[in-house]
Amino acid sequence: MFSTNNSPDKNWRGTMFSSTDSSPNQNWSGTIFTNNVYGDDDDIVRSFAQRFGVSAKDPPIMHTLPCSLEELYQGATKRVKITRQVAGRSGLITRKIEEILTIDTKPGWKKGTKITFEEKGNKRPNVTPADVVFIVDEKPHSEFTRDGNDLIVTRRISVTEAFTGYTVHLTTLDGRNLTLPINDVIHPNYQKVVPNEGMPILGDPTKRGILKIKFDIRFPTRVNAEQKAGMRRLFGP
Repeated sequence: MFSTNNSPDKNWRGTMFSSTDSSPNQNWSGTIFTNNVYGDDDDIVRSFAQRFGVSAKDPPIMHTLPCSLEELYQGATKRVKITRQVAGRSGLITRKIEEILTIDTKPGWKKGTKITFEEKGNKRPNVTPADVVFIVDEKPHSEFTRDGNDLIVTRRISVTEAFTGYTVHLTTLDGRNLTLPINDVIHPNYQKVVPNEGMPILGDPTKRGILKIKFDIRFPTRVNAEQKAGMRRLFGP
């Protein structure tokens, strides 16, 4: 079993399953090595458990799960290989077990979302295995920046385009092509807001954040006398 949480006060659970239908660019794998079963701390924990008849539990093992914005927008299946040690009844003879953990990312997950696989750590006598916890991290994107549920895109344009109009051509995170003509005068603080083109809102797949398009205006470094005179005629003193 595994559970996930996107915020400290919100938890949900699901059953781990294996899937083989994901395309190569939706899979990410890595090898996770858990703690050694030997050591003074292990002996202390085991002695305490044996003396008082309780089962101690190892602390959780934390790992980062890198995700692209596309994976957090559409959802994806990711697989991670872990290697853990299983001790015999004496605690001295161990064997290694490899296991593939399957994580289905949900549309709208954010950086910091935790996915917990219960008791997938090392196994040893009188100690409950640790939980293995993956924490979502967002990979940088070449086009989009995420701000909560919103997406931000910046376009670099000329002064001429700022005054005469500009058309934004954009490919969304799910592969759609957007064409957004802008006929307003684009000033340095101008931004185009497109409703419902941001990130999916977790728990309500019908809603999305907004898309903000910002502009970086390229001003010329030099203007000749004729150009200055033309601008004065156009804009006045």
